[in-house]
Amino acid sequence: MSATVIRAGFLSAVQDLGRAGYRQFGVSLGGALDPHALRVANLLVGNEESAAGLETTFGGLKLRFADERLVAWSGGEFDARSGSTLLPAGHPVLIREGEELVIERPKTGCRAWIAISGGVEAPLVLGSRSTDLRGNFGGKDGRVLRDGDKVTLGRNSERAKILTERLREEKIARWKPPHDWSSPAKREPTLRIIRGSDWNRFDDAAVQRLTADKFIVSPDSDRMGVRFEGPQLKRNDLVDLVSEAVAPGTIQIPPSGKPILLLGDCQTIGGYPKIAHVITVDLPMAAQLRAGDEVRFGEVTLVDAHQLLINREQNLEQFRHGLQAHFS
Repeated sequence: MSATVIRAGFLSAVQDLGRAGYRQFGVSLGGALDPHALRVANLLVGNEESAAGLETTFGGLKLRFADERLVAWSGGEFDARSGSTLLPAGHPVLIREGEELVIERPKTGCRAWIAISGGVEAPLVLGSRSTDLRGNFGGKDGRVLRDGDKVTLGRNSERAKILTERLREEKIARWKPPHDWSSPAKREPTLRIIRGSDWNRFDDAAVQRLTADKFIVSPDSDRMGVRFEGPQLKRNDLVDLVSEAVAPGTIQIPPSGKPILLLGDCQTIGGYPKIAHVITVDLPMAAQLRAGDEVRFGEVTLVDAHQLLINREQNLEQFRHGLQAHFS
């Protein structure tokens, strides 16, 4: 079965958790820019956490379903609805045959992830169904979705079938995950960072500005990275650097002195100095940044970053166990 893309919006594409294990070949991780949000949304509709879903940027997406499906979405402050029914983030909802899901432009943030029971079926390329928009492979023919596209869906799991029966009358489940998991967008976020390998290449004034001043998101930002306007962070040496591995969360400083925060579609190596790294648990907020947003950075230790990630994974495990009551 499938869903028809009535309106594709600004930028919508098939994404899953990305292509792990191919960075040595120059293949970006890619996938959902907030993989945690997609994992949670998949759990809510009875899918495996790694199932492919849809990522939409700035909304404008309208889907029509050919059969019954559970849908859950998370991300920015979007208006989502099915007919006249508003669909809050993080709540599983039953969409019946012929009904439509509409996600309009967001008030805060810029991206949403939609999980559909059965998952989105697209050919596996290097172990992933994600769309690599720069490499033009994966997803729907390696491109963004277009009006009129058919999105092929897998079979509903037994868990999804059980929850479908329970939602026939109320349509929308009353339970949901923690608020920050389904609605991570913040109006003026503070992104926590740890020091990068080139921290000491910057003088005290530069590193103080990094954690004391505001930065403004530039319009020249995309899935590859967020560029910032604001204080210039100048190096205290002019030594040429050898290109080294970079990853989502790395903050590079080009010759302009204006930071670049790398996201999921970033290159695998880079030669700009790495002043810091945004910690993993704050990347969901980074994925919601749009032009004009104000951002601050706050330093934490590597031990803190590890503990915060461990805590989130432990909470996710508890959430998985809690869901069993709704799927049995």
